[in-house]
Amino acid sequence: MYIRWLFQLSQLQQPRRAAFLKHIQGKHQGARHWTHSGGGPYRAVIFDMGGVLMPSPRRVAAEWELQNDIPPGTILQAFISGGEKGPWMKFMRGEITTEDFLQQFGRLCSEISKTSVPVGSFFSLLTSEQVAKQFPVMTEAITQIRARGLRTAVLSNNFYLPNGKSFLPLDRKQFDVVVESCLEGVCKPDPRIYKLCLERLGLPPSESIFLDDLGPNLKAAASLGIHTIKVDDPETAVKELETRLGFTLRMVVPNACPMRKTMDIPRGSLEKYLKDLLGTQSTGPLELLQFDHGRSNPTYYIRLANHQLVLRKKPPGTLLPSSHAVEREFRIMKALGNAGVPVPRVLDLCEDSGVIGTPFYLMEYCPGLIYRDPSLPGLEPTQRRAIYTAMNRVLCKIHSVDLNATGLEDYAKHGDYISHQVQTWIKHYRASETSSIPAMERLIQWLPHHLPRQQKTTLVHGDFRLDNLLFHPEKAEVLAVLDWELSTLGDPLVDVASSCLAHYLPSSFPGSLLRGFSDCDFTQLGIPTAEEYFRMYCLHSGIPPTENWNFYMAFCFFRMASILQGVYKRSLTGQASFVDTEQSGKLPEFMSNLAWDFAIKEGFRVFKEMPATKPSMRSYHAQAGHSPCRAPQA
Repeated sequence: MYIRWLFQLSQLQQPRRAAFLKHIQGKHQGARHWTHSGGGPYRAVIFDMGGVLMPSPRRVAAEWELQNDIPPGTILQAFISGGEKGPWMKFMRGEITTEDFLQQFGRLCSEISKTSVPVGSFFSLLTSEQVAKQFPVMTEAITQIRARGLRTAVLSNNFYLPNGKSFLPLDRKQFDVVVESCLEGVCKPDPRIYKLCLERLGLPPSESIFLDDLGPNLKAAASLGIHTIKVDDPETAVKELETRLGFTLRMVVPNACPMRKTMDIPRGSLEKYLKDLLGTQSTGPLELLQFDHGRSNPTYYIRLANHQLVLRKKPPGTLLPSSHAVEREFRIMKALGNAGVPVPRVLDLCEDSGVIGTPFYLMEYCPGLIYRDPSLPGLEPTQRRAIYTAMNRVLCKIHSVDLNATGLEDYAKHGDYISHQVQTWIKHYRASETSSIPAMERLIQWLPHHLPRQQKTTLVHGDFRLDNLLFHPEKAEVLAVLDWELSTLGDPLVDVASSCLAHYLPSSFPGSLLRGFSDCDFTQLGIPTAEEYFRMYCLHSGIPPTENWNFYMAFCFFRMASILQGVYKRSLTGQASFVDTEQSGKLPEFMSNLAWDFAIKEGFRVFKEMPATKPSMRSYHAQAGHSPCRAPQA
């Protein structure tokens, strides 16, 4: 950690200090030119913790002093006071308890600042989850290093917490070896602690690289023959480590690619906004990619300093009223953060179009898998069934959200959900209509006259599909539910039907927005049929199955046809992301034909269930030659 560095420099006279720094700097400048290809001599990478894997205590102290009106530099002076026999050094060697340290350290800080210093508050902040988080860039690097077969270790000057455990807020599974000063009774830069780490790695010094933010610690490692990298900025250090190792340490962001020209956003104003929001002073470049999903609301991957974010915005141009409601997405995801529904953590909603041209919101980037192909190729039948079961269960969680407890009771009007939705999507379709589609015209007449009776009102996602879920890469667990643009309060069975769209689409379905597998063998795949999936939902939710399933499917396909019509119209003006204009123009008709097929099935179901005591109605249909689901004439 940085404290040892301060202590060492405090004992050097100014000329010697300058010469020493120049010497160390020269050593590292020379080392940086030494490169090799992958498969070279390195077999392990050793990381310091504070200032390398997570924020430096120096930065935490400076910010805490500013916020608490403590004279700047008080904490740092207290750290180095007393040298090896000072309270901080004894604390890192595990020689005193947390209670004793806070008492001694508090008195020392008060003497230095001539005022009372609440060191307990600083210690709580330093060890809090808010601060003690591993830099994402380092997490990625460690993953890639281990994937290449190299070993990893953490070598840290740290301390015991009040509960008797050492302060190591890292996933120990990332490391083959963990060496902590408080457990060993010796701190860096004592050569013994480096030798102990190498011994546990089972490697000679020349086959290891050590990353630290403090010069004396690096000098001690180099004297033993360990290769070193000084960390001033984690991003820069990872780039240097990539050069040394000869392979990339950055994980490719799945489903992301460079932005289309029509979807580019001004980087300068965005970067200023982000730095103000995040409080970062990093001068590193802003990385910006566009996801190939999120066609309705363009979605971007952002990396700035040690932050990985996702930005979701309204598309450019003139939009239909109440469409592309990123504001609603932000509100619902924020409300669900503590409601048992897995969603990414949202950070901010910006309704000022002056920043990037349209309103947008930010959320944390959550790495995971999005299954774009609903047939789940490459998985075993048991794995496929587990994925669909997890999907079903998370849908039940959404529908069981307590609207009052989450503040969502006024998120939308209660009752008449289906009727309102039908009228909404009719208007949406009319507003984006480019040519007449016969099946859409029939549905526009038929749907309002065959509305089911709504059994209950719940939170509704509105576009619940497999490819709107983010899964854990190693198990059937939903990490996040995405794309809440169409969320509202209404009939939960619409979500169930929406999640079964792929069951009725062929694998050759044109376009990449939706994929199907109706022509596949569900039993062989291990995937539940739509009927089995619906029964599974009813079982998990404790509700009886509905009789008018075909209506819900007809409505969902109608709604999808209306959405696709809007996408097609925007593509004509370059407003839609990643859309083949010619191909997308065929999709609304394809979807509306499927919707009409379900409407016919629903009509026949109703017709067959008519009681025998009403022969006149049956006679009417037979004599007039009407289909039971034919749309009434205007």
